[in-house]
Amino acid sequence: MRKRVKQYYHPYGGRRIPWWGKVIIALILLAAVCFGILEGIVLSGGRDAVQGEPKVMVILGCQVKPWGPSILLQDRLDKALDYWQEHPEITIVVSGGQGPDEPTSEARCMYDYLTGQGVDGGQILLEDQSHNTWENIQYTLDLLQSEGLDTDEMLVVSNGFHLARVKLLWGREWEGECTLSTLAAPSTHVPSRVKMYIREPFALVKSFLFDR
Repeated sequence: MRKRVKQYYHPYGGRRIPWWGKVIIALILLAAVCFGILEGIVLSGGRDAVQGEPKVMVILGCQVKPWGPSILLQDRLDKALDYWQEHPEITIVVSGGQGPDEPTSEARCMYDYLTGQGVDGGQILLEDQSHNTWENIQYTLDLLQSEGLDTDEMLVVSNGFHLARVKLLWGREWEGECTLSTLAAPSTHVPSRVKMYIREPFALVKSFLFDR
């Protein structure tokens, strides 16, 4: 009869992950979870949400090219034009200054595009000093107050990826002062859309911490 041999458990004798390696892995996983949560916030904000009858529509600027608005900016303008065609009496604010690589201010570029599509230039206000979203909102508020316009109900237009941050900052600056509606423009340039949806969660954190 063949002799039976007992098998004993042998603990893993290979290379173990050091404690600092485990910390790094844990931090990477935590960062991935946080990014996922922030991306969810960005995605949830990217939709049309119009309440009441806004009297003012604010179009936020984006990069201007030598030949005119960038594709992302044109997406915003076309979305605004669709709404204007149904509400031709609405006051429009175009908000955006001139960057070092731009041939003109974003506000002027938007003004030229809109008037070229039939919008009366007399119903467009230009805010051409801002260089980021926080300044867009602050300077637009200053402009509207100086013009004595009704800001109880307002509409802001930007690409969908941008709107969660816009609503965060708008609520911080205009808390309790107006009802904010949003129009989410599509991002038809796919490489830019991918880039911005990766970038925006980090911009959201930056704005939450520092833009005030």
